[in-house]
Formats: sequence, C-alpha cells, structure tokens
Amino acid sequence: MGNPAHHYTCHVRIALGSDHAALDLKDLLATHLVAGGHSVLDLGTNSTESVDYPDFGAAVGRAVVEGSADLGVCCCGTGIGISIAANKVAGVRAAVVHDVTTAHLAREHNDANVICFGARVIGSLVATEALDAFLAATFAGDRHQRRIEKIQRLEEAQ
Repeated sequence: MGNPAHHYTCHVRIALGSDHAALDLKDLLATHLVAGGHSVLDLGTNSTESVDYPDFGAAVGRAVVEGSADLGVCCCGTGIGISIAANKVAGVRAAVVHDVTTAHLAREHNDANVICFGARVIGSLVATEALDAFLAATFAGDRHQRRIEKIQRLEEAQ
C-alpha cells in the first residue's frame, strides 16, 4: 500500500543530510525549514572536511523509513550520488530536483519522501522555492499509486 496523500504546509519533521560539498546549502535549507515552523533533524555533516555522501544519504533514508522524520532532504555536489545512496534504503523514494516543477512533481506523481539537491548546480533561492513546492504538493494517487506499488514490488523482489 502507498502512503496516504499528505499536504505538508504545517509542522513537519524533516531529516537533513549532506556531504562537505553541500554543507552550506544544507544549513541554509535547515534555517529555512525552522523559520517555516518545521522540525529539523540534522544528520550531518557539520564540517567542510571531506566525507562520503552515501553515509548521509543512508542516514536520512533510515530516519524517514523508521519514522523519526516525515520527509528527508539530502544535498551533495550534484544531488545524484546522495540520491542513489538514499534510494538503497527500502521504502525511500528519493528524487533529485532542479526547480519548483520537478520538486512539485516528485511529490505529486512519485510520492517522493526524500528530496535531493545539488549544491553545485542549483542556487539557494531556487532550492528554497523548490523545497517549499515539495512540501506544499500532495500525492495524486490514482494511476500514480499503481506505479508506486510496482516500485515497491521491485524492492521486495531483491
């Protein structure tokens, strides 16, 4: 079964994680989320010292799947590597987004529960607007639910 449709404009618990390349973007998004009335679970990194993005993508994914966060935000240089890592956690649907449209559709069509940004490819204003669009979007269900169930079956087959 898929998740019920959610509209996250009110208080949401959000896990954040990034590698060193995206520390500034993660911190900016955390501040933006707190200002919007959300709770932030910062899973690191908290330094510019080189670290491995899979550790942080997996930590965010586990926080979402285990229920200590409603949604996750991951950041690395491009958003790609950390999204791949987050998606290895069964139950995570992490989407790399580049703008308001892709962020909105990640929730509406794909029921994404983790949004991923590339700090080297997206500006801070676009990232905050995309995050807001992600939180405001609602999963459409219907034909999209069937597709989410197919993704879940792919996970179960492994």
